[in-house]
Amino acid sequence: MHWPELFARAPTVDREAIESALSTRRDRAEKTASAAVDPSEKVTDPRESQPVCVVADADVLVADLCGDGDASAALESLWQHAWTTLVASDDLLADAEAVIETVADNDLATDWRTAIDSWREPVVHPPGDHPALASAYRGGAMHLLSFNTGLTGAQAGATLSGQFPVSVRSPAAFAQLFVPDRLYGTVADDSYPGPDREPRSA
Repeated sequence: MHWPELFARAPTVDREAIESALSTRRDRAEKTASAAVDPSEKVTDPRESQPVCVVADADVLVADLCGDGDASAALESLWQHAWTTLVASDDLLADAEAVIETVADNDLATDWRTAIDSWREPVVHPPGDHPALASAYRGGAMHLLSFNTGLTGAQAGATLSGQFPVSVRSPAAFAQLFVPDRLYGTVADDSYPGPDREPRSA
């Protein structure tokens, strides 16, 4: 399944509907969270923070699929540069998949999950942790993209900065700050070669 096909099948959904579905999903998860980790999975030890590692919360992942320009611009920048890393736990992707089932249909959600699984770098965190924050902490992501003002606000930023080095921004704010030719120097010694993947809309 290719990204252009997924985008063509996805309905246009506004952020409010996505946020509502995600909030409902996570409220239910909090009430049913298990106190134990699946013994078949080992919790990922926190990795060294890297500026090329990014987490997109479930709302941004769904908005990207459903035609939100800000979400798509931010994630497209990452996609076209294979030396960046999109970090996500199974819990985070399960949230996004459930929201897609709610705002679209099960088949699209399943196919999207297959596509995103081939892109993301997985991490495992304890049950009950916030999926996006825990993914960033465990995966060494210095950037977290979210539409949730509770995460992007100054108070949340001050709290998080005292725990681990992560910057939580809206997709639009991240897209403005993402300068590939400068960031490339943190992972390679040669000159910036430009995007190394075709656009997902190709």
